[in-house]
Amino acid sequence: MSYERHSPPTASRPDWRARLPLYWALIRGDRPIGWLLLLWPTWWGLWLAAGGVPPPWILFVFTAGVWLTRSAGCVVNDYADRWLDGSVERTKDRPLATGAVSGREALAVFAVLMLAAFALVLTLNRLTVWMSVVGLFLAASYPYLKRYTYLPQVYLGMAFGWAIPMAFAAVQGTVPPVAWVLYVANIFWATAYDTWYAMVDRDDDIRMGAKSTAILFGELDLVAQGVLYALAFAALALVGREAGLGVAYWTGLGLAALLVGWEFAIARYRDRAACFRAFLHNHWVGAAIFAGIAVDFALR
Repeated sequence: MSYERHSPPTASRPDWRARLPLYWALIRGDRPIGWLLLLWPTWWGLWLAAGGVPPPWILFVFTAGVWLTRSAGCVVNDYADRWLDGSVERTKDRPLATGAVSGREALAVFAVLMLAAFALVLTLNRLTVWMSVVGLFLAASYPYLKRYTYLPQVYLGMAFGWAIPMAFAAVQGTVPPVAWVLYVANIFWATAYDTWYAMVDRDDDIRMGAKSTAILFGELDLVAQGVLYALAFAALALVGREAGLGVAYWTGLGLAALLVGWEFAIARYRDRAACFRAFLHNHWVGAAIFAGIAVDFALR
């Protein structure tokens, strides 16, 4: 009688290639709006710091860094919100909320993205490298604020805008006062547009005990947003005056103000879909401001 030799059964290993679509969804690779809202103020800072088109390598580092840090921010946000996302209509299908991606996997993806971003920053000057450490702290800690404070949108503006002083540090080796005014303008702008986003989830957030500016402002949400946008444009006007920008910049700023007015027109009844459209529309606001800066310098 003959005997066949059989290998012992082995546990099937997941194909990493099959995981890539899940990781792509985790970093919101199919939703570029967050990347664009981070890109425009970064480019504001770069063009102002350089007085026009910045050095090619610095432009590459910051543009790639925007994508990497935004992607990492999405991962850590979902990791921090895994207790909440499954109970929110808009986020219930995210990979961490459904369990398709584990917490350990998410942290590994976050680490890889941030290490890649830091490797790019290491090619720049020492001041920029040190400032990137602050940026890492802001990006990693932001998602946890919605448990403890009603102002996570303000902190988001601080995190999203940190590339502005970093851009001046990379180009000029210092961070002048105008950079900080631009940074403050971005905080006001980001708080305003992320409040539109928070209004989409307001009912779910209240039910789950999460906090946001949309909940804090309550029935005065539109008034508060009007004030925030007004402060953002006032700060941007101050930037234009201090930087000696001309007609092209003021035209871009005026167009951006009209675009914001359209957002209030479509979302004045606080419908969820309309508020989400208003949030997405801020991409064009940022683009209009950048176009004003870029064209102004190009015409000199």
